[in-house]
Amino acid sequence: MKLKQLQLKTDYLNFDEEFFHKVAPTPLKKPFLISANEALAECLHVSKEELQSEEFIDLINGTLKLEGSEPFAMCYAGHQFGYYVPRLGDGRAINLGELDGWHLQLKGSGLTRYSRQGDGRAVLRSSIREYLMSEAMHALGVPTSRALGLIGSDENVARERWEKGAIVLRVSSSWVRFGSFEYFYYKKKYDKLQLLADYVLKQSYSEFVGRENCYLLMFEEIVKRTAELMAHWQSVGFSHGVMNTDNMSIAGLTIDYGPYSFLDDYDFDFICNHTDAEGRYSFGNQPNIGYWNLMMLLTALSPLINSDKGKEVLETYSTFFVQKYHALMCAKLGLDSSKEYSKLIQWLLNIMQNDAVDYTLFYRTLGEYETRDEITQLFISRTRINEWLDVYEKELPSKETMQKANPRYVLKNYMLQEAIEKAQEGDFSLVNELLHVAQNPFDEHPELTRYTKATPHQFKALKLSCSS
Repeated sequence: MKLKQLQLKTDYLNFDEEFFHKVAPTPLKKPFLISANEALAECLHVSKEELQSEEFIDLINGTLKLEGSEPFAMCYAGHQFGYYVPRLGDGRAINLGELDGWHLQLKGSGLTRYSRQGDGRAVLRSSIREYLMSEAMHALGVPTSRALGLIGSDENVARERWEKGAIVLRVSSSWVRFGSFEYFYYKKKYDKLQLLADYVLKQSYSEFVGRENCYLLMFEEIVKRTAELMAHWQSVGFSHGVMNTDNMSIAGLTIDYGPYSFLDDYDFDFICNHTDAEGRYSFGNQPNIGYWNLMMLLTALSPLINSDKGKEVLETYSTFFVQKYHALMCAKLGLDSSKEYSKLIQWLLNIMQNDAVDYTLFYRTLGEYETRDEITQLFISRTRINEWLDVYEKELPSKETMQKANPRYVLKNYMLQEAIEKAQEGDFSLVNELLHVAQNPFDEHPELTRYTKATPHQFKALKLSCSS
């Protein structure tokens, strides 16, 4: 299908203007296509040929308006690093509308009412990172927003230094956040809070529409999805970095990729955001923050949900998390998740922590090794890992299961930085190579085998800013 034949819906605009700001994108100067996602385009019934057209560039740059589209930015609030901020909103993102359940959004597309002191822009490096990482997470089976295309430009944007502006066309089943509900709760506009809840029910939890206690049922499913999302993050070694409530998806998705990082060496206390001085959003604390954010959401939903029943539902979070995490980690180890292996898993993680072992490399090696030396050479203390292997091997793990659960490649920050530096020089080849790797993380990529090895020492544990 051609782009100009697409028809969008903007049901969110049925609300009054306290929910949104109608605003047209501000085009970038001299835009050009960096990359297009053919796999996602197929889901949207857009032909490959259209992705290479000028119209596709115009769509991402905001100069092609599709039928039914009325661009708008969404209003929301949120707890940022534990402190409530009464109005945030899409400060550099503009929604185009919905296509077959996918909500299209331009990130970096200019000023909105909610930009505050910002410029409404995104720079090339942050745009490359979001574009690639959302696809990598999708291929790993982690619920996430995705990205259809990425354009660069000749426009200068001020950050720590002058950089070139870029725009990502990203898509999601929902862009509503925990903070969307907080905005109306703290303003005591409970009628609008209920309108938003009804919208989310219809959009993301339609199975509960018309049911008794529908809002409680919706909250229970949000708790489950959030718990399972945290389990996914922990199992693949992903650190988000900015788990504010305005960055938490009401649909249980990974959204808003900023100073994220995959683990290099396993480190429970790893902090990827250099502004997170206290480690609130450290890797190991993510499940706790997921629970805390759900507490804030329950408060915001309290006009619609019985408080005692809501608290009972919230207490199921740890059960959902533990069950999902155990299942995912058992798959990584090739073990039967119907049996109890929590102590074996934690024993292994303690050894990996002590010996600073590359997280991704270890599990892939474990699924393929023929001699123990292939495993033990990854460790400082061979005695400890041999003791663990003595117990583990008696469980007769399935290597077939492990090879399906453990990627050969994850997009570590040093890999992304290489692509960014090439892109800043006008060479986008590595961006597109890494897109292919991101979408096929379990496959062999002979030309990029250097990325299957442990992260070079000088590039380990990089910390980034929220503008990264």
